[in-house]
Amino acid sequence: MPASPKPQAVVVDTSKSPHAQLKPAPLGAVRFCDRFWEPRRKINREVTLPSQYRQCEETGRIDNFRRASGRKQCDFQGIFFNDSDVYKWLEAAAWTLAETPGGETARMADLVIDEIAAAQQPDGYINTYFMFERAAERWSNLKDKHELYLAGHLFQGAVAHYRATGETKLLDVARRFADCIGSVFGPKSEGKREQTDGHEEIEMALVELARATGAEKYLRLARFFVEVRGQGGAGGSPYHQDHTPLRRQDRVIGHAVRHLYFCCAGADLCAEDGDVELRGALDRLWSNFTSRQMYVTGGAGCRYEGEAFGKDYELPNERAYTETCAAIGSVMWNWRMLQLGGEARYADALELALYNGVLAGLSLDGQHYFYQNPLSDDGAHRRQKWFGCACCPPNVARLLAALPGYAYGVTKGGVWAHLYASSAADLQLPEGPRVSLRQRTDYPWDGAVEFEVRTAGEFALHLRVPEWCENGAAFEVNGKAQDVHAQPGAYVEIRRTWKPGDTVRLNLPMPPRRIESHPYALENAGRVALMRGPLVYCVEQADQPGLDPRALVLPASAEIRAEHREELLNGVSVLRFRGEAQPPDQAWSGKLYRSARAPTTSAGKNAEVTAIPYYAWANREPGRMQVWLKRDA
Repeated sequence: MPASPKPQAVVVDTSKSPHAQLKPAPLGAVRFCDRFWEPRRKINREVTLPSQYRQCEETGRIDNFRRASGRKQCDFQGIFFNDSDVYKWLEAAAWTLAETPGGETARMADLVIDEIAAAQQPDGYINTYFMFERAAERWSNLKDKHELYLAGHLFQGAVAHYRATGETKLLDVARRFADCIGSVFGPKSEGKREQTDGHEEIEMALVELARATGAEKYLRLARFFVEVRGQGGAGGSPYHQDHTPLRRQDRVIGHAVRHLYFCCAGADLCAEDGDVELRGALDRLWSNFTSRQMYVTGGAGCRYEGEAFGKDYELPNERAYTETCAAIGSVMWNWRMLQLGGEARYADALELALYNGVLAGLSLDGQHYFYQNPLSDDGAHRRQKWFGCACCPPNVARLLAALPGYAYGVTKGGVWAHLYASSAADLQLPEGPRVSLRQRTDYPWDGAVEFEVRTAGEFALHLRVPEWCENGAAFEVNGKAQDVHAQPGAYVEIRRTWKPGDTVRLNLPMPPRRIESHPYALENAGRVALMRGPLVYCVEQADQPGLDPRALVLPASAEIRAEHREELLNGVSVLRFRGEAQPPDQAWSGKLYRSARAPTTSAGKNAEVTAIPYYAWANREPGRMQVWLKRDA
């Protein structure tokens, strides 16, 4: 086996990108040891990955590769894009191997890689659906059949496995397939086809392949696929973001996952060449998304129809689609935007989507999944063990496996803390010293964070003050309070010559907050949501039997208290308050409409209410759930 390269721990590696100002932490440089994320990541390693492997076997996804190679005689099983679930699972396994080499994960990964390699055709093509009787249909329906999308997930899985292990078997498969694609697609002046896939993915995957191999041709091909979209190369519809070139777009539109992945690719290219016009378009799209189309949970895509974004402020709650994959797409896009300049607004949006929009998609036992993530429910929406279209489960697994790489970044002369979690980090600064840090915190339950510096040297610590921290943050260095202007939604720089044992303490006050939405988000009129720190809360019927959350009113005078309940939902901090139950009066019996009456001021029945973190809902008996609560006048 060749010597392991110096790899990177996140899905995207910007370490060699000339215009990316932040660099991710090297693979293995960050070790989580906190009580929030590490138990989840342990479940991901020991429960989620093995159970997903079994699902891929039992549903014929891996057999499809055996069929393609001739190792097994059977019919193709499942949806035509099922290969992508195997590739995403493999990427999750690869990031897991980076931290925990060998064992059952390595055995499963090696088996899958062997089946993939055996299924590759002599010209480099690999897609188990377009085999035998369908071989003549290759590239005949790019708009709908996802051939390039599948290739992209193969490339990402291959790059992850190479970075984690140094082995090249799967990377060689990916390169042969990329060369096959490059021989078919490109400028007409080169005698090639000016088309692209209906589902974005290959664009950012080719950038990663270029970074891993140093092959400029893959970067050129990525640019081609980004630029050709918007010129009718994928059918011309807004659903596929093919209505206008990316650099001229100003609102997120169409299929939510596709557009977010497209924005990821645009950010990757900005990191490579500093394209100012493209960066301007990404800024416009990000502003439209976060100020007019993003849910309070960080969720994306309001419509079941087309799994799509809707109109500005179209944010229904019970009919919210908010696909788990879309929240993951938001995390990926915000991560890439963060690398371009270290703006804390991107880290804030990443954190919001991660703790709420993504984490809700996985059950506490690590084996059940949400595809949609509504903000109101009657108890009928429950997580499933698997799906016919199983894009979300392995997508969650690969993000959790790669998560330590999102925690820190480095620049010349500085370390940046993006996510707060108890961890040990050993970071090499560009053209600077090696920095060893230990972070201690009980985040997100508590806003106290301590960094212990374990190496000597002159450098800066850039600590994020989240946008939600409206009451101001406090800093101490070696126990002495610092006069630091801590603007919410910004990084604070603490630069000094450090000695081993120096400490920095950051205190982020976490009072419960009432959140209101824009007046044009009509479904939330007269309602508030609850947040504490980065977490969105909801009221679930399991905590207040007999109370319909729709009838609950949160008085403006109610004191909201945070209490930690270690025995509840694997340990959560809940919010407690005295609410009022105001069900419809008896005059509504049998009626849907009536003449309007003056608002009543009579109080409802007092009720002691417990709100739980949104990510933890639907892990107990079915019942109603509500994020947005009525407030009194």
